[in-house]
Amino acid sequence: MVKHVLIIEDDQDIQEVIREFLLAKDYLVTTASDGLEGLRRFNEKTFDLVILDIMMPILSGFEVAKAIRKTTDIPIIMLTALGDDQDQIKGFDLGIDDYITKPFSFDVLIKRVEAVLRRCSDKSVSNTIEFNELRMDCDAYRVYVNDDEIRLTTKEFQILQTLLINRGKVITRESMLDNIWGYDFYGDVRLIDTHIKNIRRKLNLPYIKTIKGVGYKIDD
Repeated sequence: MVKHVLIIEDDQDIQEVIREFLLAKDYLVTTASDGLEGLRRFNEKTFDLVILDIMMPILSGFEVAKAIRKTTDIPIIMLTALGDDQDQIKGFDLGIDDYITKPFSFDVLIKRVEAVLRRCSDKSVSNTIEFNELRMDCDAYRVYVNDDEIRLTTKEFQILQTLLINRGKVITRESMLDNIWGYDFYGDVRLIDTHIKNIRRKLNLPYIKTIKGVGYKIDD
């Protein structure tokens, strides 16, 4: 099935190059040049993925992501020149699935698009994982703490799932990148640290342990 991608990017040169790369990979592509136009396009058609710039006129990418998340869990990849951890955390708090800092390789962008779509369509795990007051419904991609649902992004869910399946074992950052991203990752492995920080804050539980210089594990 052909996937339909919405690109919301005010830089016309970047927008056109992304469009051409996606078209060359047989994606359907719709473009918008500001946040307001992007939301209008989003409401006109059904999409499988949104590629979203942050710094845009009229409505920022953060505002667009917030509006989209009120109605759907469609995968969102954010593009930005902002590299600060707080900006990344803000994006993940809004429910985005990936975050790419400009400048970036368009070949890597395509790989991330493929990986995000693959993760979001892969519902092959058919069980529930429980750990103390934490419960993970792997069919519905939902997480609960004492029956209160905790909203995680797809990537945060995959990280937590990996830790729970391997509870008590130390999982390296590199291993998580390989298993969750599903391709050779060219960025900073500390991206995992940002996701872990976000998961800890959302769960507000003490079980995710940092193993200095190695990675993470989940344990009592």
